[in-house]
Amino acid sequence: MSTQHPTADPAAGAAVKAADRAHVFHSWSAQGLIDPLAVAGAEGSYFWDYDGNRYLDFSCQLVNTNIGHQHPKVVAAIQEQAARMCTIAPGFAVDVRSEAARLVAERTPGDLDKIFFTNGGAEAVENAVRMARLHTGRPKVLSAYRSYHGATAAAINLTGDPRRWPSDTASAGVVHFWAPFLYRSPFHSGSEQQECERALAHLENTIVFEGPATVAAIVLETVPGTAGIMVPPPGYLAGVREICDRYGIVFVLDEVMAGFGRTGRWFAADHFGVTPDLLTFAKGVNSGYVPLGGVAISAEIAATFDERPYPGGLTYSGHPLACASAVATINAMAEEGIVENAARIGEQVLGPGLRELAERHPSVGEVRGMGVFWAVELVKDRATREPLVPYNAAGEANAPMGAFAAACKKSGLWPFVNMNRTHVVPPCTVTEEEAKEGLAILDEALTVADGFTV
Repeated sequence: MSTQHPTADPAAGAAVKAADRAHVFHSWSAQGLIDPLAVAGAEGSYFWDYDGNRYLDFSCQLVNTNIGHQHPKVVAAIQEQAARMCTIAPGFAVDVRSEAARLVAERTPGDLDKIFFTNGGAEAVENAVRMARLHTGRPKVLSAYRSYHGATAAAINLTGDPRRWPSDTASAGVVHFWAPFLYRSPFHSGSEQQECERALAHLENTIVFEGPATVAAIVLETVPGTAGIMVPPPGYLAGVREICDRYGIVFVLDEVMAGFGRTGRWFAADHFGVTPDLLTFAKGVNSGYVPLGGVAISAEIAATFDERPYPGGLTYSGHPLACASAVATINAMAEEGIVENAARIGEQVLGPGLRELAERHPSVGEVRGMGVFWAVELVKDRATREPLVPYNAAGEANAPMGAFAAACKKSGLWPFVNMNRTHVVPPCTVTEEEAKEGLAILDEALTVADGFTV
């Protein structure tokens, strides 16, 4: 059950909630239908409200607090940088910005050694697409249906999930295709190898029928995040790389969610031995302590802008406070073995634990993931694989998932729920004990989901 935290102050919580409801306009929400939790504090793998209820954060907020809440080394680095120099324009050379870029480039695959800093992941994707179009002189960009790339103009059009629909004008030069997902294969595949082969053939056919000379880039999440944590089958990303090389297309990997230890490697691309031309990042680069994202750029694409100005920029590109937090985060992750911890927890605790839950709960159709990046697919019927709730369900249609999420929260676990899935995405610093605590609560909550099965 949730535990009481000594700083409980319900009156203060009520005041925070009242001010929020009076003045804050929330993202992705019908403003009159939401009831946001007033949060009083956070530390490590937990946060708590003003009533003293403490929650194990199995959402990592938005899958971004990779080193947990309030890591002392990162907090100290932000404080020290603020005392020294809070801000400076992007056009200057600054020690902390240079060091952040060096530390990122040191970990990116291949020759992705130039770093363009942004405020977050969506802007990173925006600029990657712009770079690809300018580098190739081509207009179109391809992305997967099961994807999320951000909410700015190009990024939301690249996105495959329903959040795109209200903003999609069909004029952004984006073409969507089906990426591999064996459990719900659009290709009627019977094996991972077959799914890989058929997905690659489908992608190449899409390029051929769109006109290869019109396609600037293919943008893929290395391991799709919000759309379902579908780990690509062996050979798929290498196959996409080969197709891009053959047609002169820029290969962009979106590592905004999958990067910086989430999958048990610095970047998810490291699992597959693939180097993209552009790699976008954000979230885990500094655990979201200060807004920061960026694009890691190959030597060939960077050279395009040696004599030709790059027509893009941001007032806060490489902001000193953000870069200081990135330097401290990356160094802490290296010194404390945080990436290795994510891999170990995934292999020894979360993976086996979730598979064991799947054996006992009829509502679990599939478990998939790596590191501290897992999805539990909830179904009404294991045999037919009918989702527990319909695609993009809302209101009463989404009641089964709402009941599952409420059961998690009542027992002190904050889940990441999307569509008919719960994602198990704790911090990369999560301990074995905390992971097992979360699994035990999920075990209880899944009995609620079981009640909706046939």
